[in-house]
Amino acid sequence: MAALLALIPLLPLASACALLLLGRRLPRRLVGALGVGSVGLAALLVALLAALWLPSQQPLPVQLWRWLAVAGLEADIALRLDGLALVWLCVITGVGFLIHLYSLEFMAQDADYARYFAYLNLFVAAMLLLVLGDNLLLLFLGWEGVGLCSYLLIGFWYRDAANGAAARKAFVVTRIGDAAMALGLFLLLSELGTLDIQPLVAAAAARWPAGSAMPVLACALLLGGALGKSAQLPLQTWLPDAMAGPTPVSALIHAATMVTAGVYLIARLHGLFLLAPQVLTAVAVLGLLTALMAAFAALAQNDIKRILAYSTISQLGYMFLALGVQAWEAGVFHMMTHAFFKALLFLAAGAVIHCLHHEHDITRMGGLRTRLPAAFWSFVIGAAALAALPATAGFASKDLILLRVWAAPGVGPWLWGGALLGALVTALYSFRLVFTVFFGPAQTEPDRRPGWRMVLPLALLGALALAGGHIALPLQGVFPAAGPNTPHPAWVAVLTAAVPITGAALAYGLFLGRQLSVEAAARSAPGRALGALWRSGWEMDRAYGALCATPYRRLAHWWRNEPVDRLLDALVLGVRGLNGALAATQSGRLGRYVVSVAAGLILLLLVLLVETA
Repeated sequence: MAALLALIPLLPLASACALLLLGRRLPRRLVGALGVGSVGLAALLVALLAALWLPSQQPLPVQLWRWLAVAGLEADIALRLDGLALVWLCVITGVGFLIHLYSLEFMAQDADYARYFAYLNLFVAAMLLLVLGDNLLLLFLGWEGVGLCSYLLIGFWYRDAANGAAARKAFVVTRIGDAAMALGLFLLLSELGTLDIQPLVAAAAARWPAGSAMPVLACALLLGGALGKSAQLPLQTWLPDAMAGPTPVSALIHAATMVTAGVYLIARLHGLFLLAPQVLTAVAVLGLLTALMAAFAALAQNDIKRILAYSTISQLGYMFLALGVQAWEAGVFHMMTHAFFKALLFLAAGAVIHCLHHEHDITRMGGLRTRLPAAFWSFVIGAAALAALPATAGFASKDLILLRVWAAPGVGPWLWGGALLGALVTALYSFRLVFTVFFGPAQTEPDRRPGWRMVLPLALLGALALAGGHIALPLQGVFPAAGPNTPHPAWVAVLTAAVPITGAALAYGLFLGRQLSVEAAARSAPGRALGALWRSGWEMDRAYGALCATPYRRLAHWWRNEPVDRLLDALVLGVRGLNGALAATQSGRLGRYVVSVAAGLILLLLVLLVETA
């Protein structure tokens, strides 16, 4: 099993290196075989490894070699398989393989075919390293690797300046969180003397009392990294602009894998976060605020991919909410089901865009139900799972989160009420998307139909979005045993299930049946202002521009004139002036020399007299 575990990240890494070095010389068919085959083979190895590991479910550490040993720091290239890592392995390789297969058709006409698959394979390798790393230094290497690949893939079509700007924005915003995380790692190393995850958590529990300053500070810094990678408040602004990349990239990186890295970090270090209950409360509150903010923003968007981007931010907020109330299994469960239905929605959106002359505006679509049936049914299933309608995977995981949040001591009902409002808005914007794109009069006619390489991943993901809620996660022994369940009234469970159905019904009445209308309210001055606020993402970009970007640009512009050099220039001018004054005394006139010597002698005598007095 150790050899299998080591091969899983090595296969996509080897393919990425081969494509980067030889991609331009290889035929396109071989490029596709390498790019897709490496991830497909990794997925098969994960399935085989799961079959061998599940009977015992004992953690499997694999030490490959010593990475570094300096100044008391020892770090190994060491992997570790447990139930938590296995869940992520299945999502990364399984969903990742379907997205790679889909990309064969979506990117078939792109001139940089080999570069695309090289970047995609490199990303998968980095993400696998992140979840398998047995120490925080190796985890951080994978963490930075997925950040680099995200930058490369968001700006893949770099000839468009807007794509380059979106890539830089993602890189800079996530680097803010990464810097906080790095400081957290330095703090843990200096205080506990190790970055190996299991010894570190044990040492922290033995040394630090729960709620003390040191674990709170360390977990707050680690939370900064999680907020950046998982696009949570206040570092969520990069994700909507990241839709500039190819749509399969959005499905893989910004729906199914990379953005869940923050969720993985908190879940993996849950033993450390339990020592900082204040930080866990912040995780829950920030998750809920992010879920609500992004849900309302999605309701006002017209770009099909931006709607799904804000939806991703919102659903990640639910995962953070679950982790914050210590519903660890529920948060991980929702991560898995979200990967199924959100990848399905992004790939279905890609099929619409691909067949509709690269159109993104949903108000210029319509009537595609009969023209693109595969995309239509994929959207219906994906939207139902996103809205958490009964009999879908999304219902199983989100309902579990909502019920666990209700049972959370102290603030549970308040958090539950906010999460329930988010569920209502989620159903509303999900079916607004379906009814606007696929019903009503046609605005644009498709010029092609998706082929089997696009339809097959849609079909498989659709099945997972429906049945994935019945998958049992191998998380026994990973998280602390849950306390006794707090009983909730029957009306709580009924309302939790009824709210998404109500949201879907409201969407029907507003956007398809037209029994309801909010046009008068939307056209009023407050309505227009609120709509503009939501469309802009709550003006977060403008706020950051005013508070951070503009002052920084002004400082850079001022610094461009090198003010430090002005100080050095003043010193040079002073020395030159003094030199000129001294040079002027060298006139060659003997009388002046005699006078200056006499004056100096008199001054010297005066000084001596003062000292002896």
